[in-house]
Amino acid sequence: MALEDKTGSTVPQVKFAIREGSAWTSKTTDDFFKGKKVVLFALPGAFTPTCSSTHLPRYQELYSSFRENGVDDVICLSVNDTFVMNDWKTSQNAPDITMLPDGNGEFSEKLGFLVDKSAFGFGKRSWRYSMLVNDGVIEKMFIEEERDGDPFDSSDAVTMLKYLNETVEIPKSVTIFTRKGCEYCDEAKALLKQNNVAFEEHVLNQDYSIKTLVAVSGTTKVPQIFMNGERIGGADELKKIMS
Repeated sequence: MALEDKTGSTVPQVKFAIREGSAWTSKTTDDFFKGKKVVLFALPGAFTPTCSSTHLPRYQELYSSFRENGVDDVICLSVNDTFVMNDWKTSQNAPDITMLPDGNGEFSEKLGFLVDKSAFGFGKRSWRYSMLVNDGVIEKMFIEEERDGDPFDSSDAVTMLKYLNETVEIPKSVTIFTRKGCEYCDEAKALLKQNNVAFEEHVLNQDYSIKTLVAVSGTTKVPQIFMNGERIGGADELKKIMS
């Protein structure tokens, strides 16, 4: 593929077909980048595993931190049409991320990051990368290594945020598995809120099954709390961490 780091170059001039509500609108590269400091992350496809489980969600989680460190907008680009990108944004609960549908792959191609994913039935898609763009000029790129599969080691949100501010304190990524009517679950959620810790909640028999809980935690007890992907346990363990 021979992908080239375009740091120092200007972003390609392209027109994008955008669906806003029930109306079509045409936007240009300048609408997204001119006069702004923007973080853009590009990925192979909406609704795909790594993109949905990690790449997009973490940028949404850290959106406020990006803003606090001088970023005007965080953009997600994929070679998908605007309808798919809009639905994905809703399903991922990512209200702060600007979705950029590179439906024809024109932006990705001009930048030199349109790759052949035909082996997976995808056709031409964007390679996974992230970049910091300042008034249309690429200030920094993090490009995933050119190897088989779908590498995801350097275009993540934390890497970009650390580039912006190497001393920044990264907010914890917290997930809590609960069930309705569980007093210990309510206690744990209240403790997280008191400490201003944002969290994602999954409710038994609504968002997941008991089999899922056992698979991820090895127990049927709730709450089960995970921080930065590591299981810390229930309400008592959370109290020890928060004390």
